[in-house]
Amino acid sequence: MAAKKTLKVRQTGSAIRRPKDQRATLVGLGLNKIGRVRELEDTPSVRGMIRKIAHMVEVVED
Repeated sequence: MAAKKTLKVRQTGSAIRRPKDQRATLVGLGLNKIGRVRELEDTPSVRGMIRKIAHMVEVVED
């Protein structure tokens, strides 16, 4: 069985003065402070969430 692919996502922007849906997306990804990094499964739903808040996060390469 193959290992599951993961993405490392780092929050680079603040959630202050952002629409509620963008703040909720950050929380859904497990982010809430600038500089915080999470390792998430590489699924279409996670990629869609990242795309929605691409201006506030970056995908970190290993």
